[in-house]
Amino acid sequence: MRTGQTVRATAPASIGNLAVGFDVLGLAFDAARDTVVAHRSDAQGARLGDVTGLVSSLPAAVEQNCALAAAQAVLDAARADFGVVLDIDKGVPLSAGMGGSAASAVAAAGAVNALLPEPFDNETLLPLAMEGERVSADPPPWDNVMASLYGGLVLAARLDPPLIRPLPLPQGLSCLLWHPDRKIETQAARDLLAETVALHTAVEHARNMASFIAACHSGDLDLFGSGLRDILIEPQRLPLLPELAALQAAALEAGALGCSFSGSGPSVFALMPDARFEAVRAAMQHVFDAEQLTATSYTAPLVSAGLKVEPVQ
Repeated sequence: MRTGQTVRATAPASIGNLAVGFDVLGLAFDAARDTVVAHRSDAQGARLGDVTGLVSSLPAAVEQNCALAAAQAVLDAARADFGVVLDIDKGVPLSAGMGGSAASAVAAAGAVNALLPEPFDNETLLPLAMEGERVSADPPPWDNVMASLYGGLVLAARLDPPLIRPLPLPQGLSCLLWHPDRKIETQAARDLLAETVALHTAVEHARNMASFIAACHSGDLDLFGSGLRDILIEPQRLPLLPELAALQAAALEAGALGCSFSGSGPSVFALMPDARFEAVRAAMQHVFDAEQLTATSYTAPLVSAGLKVEPVQ
């Protein structure tokens, strides 16, 4: 569909890994969105226009800007005979574990894609958006990008060629995310991880993943909570947020089914039955207050939309 000379696209924040699903599961989280307006230009390539929102400036070099890198990947893949100027409005915090780089990359890729005479489908667009995420971490993780693009809870069943599938979620659950006043770069968090793990850890991790996926389809909340545990990655990243253990204990005691890092952190998410939402929020707020750590809370529909694109009149 040809949409004219200017297109606006938005992409949501996301919760990467969802505890048990490191680099395999991603959940769109529509509490915040990045917006990219792509203006068609006669000059080749992707260039930076206005920057607004949570930041006032971003790198102008393609190789240093997630949105520009994704836009350039789309232009190159399409062999486009035009360029684009991107206005970026940052609504998703950076270095927060909320998929801020992925949201920018997906929104930019989606906006430029809509300017093409024959736009790519999502399956083709995904690896192009991943080139934007590569600016943040190399090799780029899939979890945030696919969730921001497709929406909902998604599974990366295969990477080459991509096989992305949506997963259902049990009814009657709420999601709460806290963003502490700290920053963690994705690449730095990934550099902490060991390349090998003990066999018993791998077995227990597989057990948790199987339990979680089965619970998504069956709606069994006991099974859901049993599987929503990260014994693989989270222990290696605890030094990034020493308060996590206290937050988890408080959340679980108040009725949460699970609580862990969102992506690489420092943000922390909790999933709970709707009736326990306020109790879990209060319990986690008490820990932040006791630790004298400022944090902002976010909520969003459990099943959140992904990329949205519209022409600008």
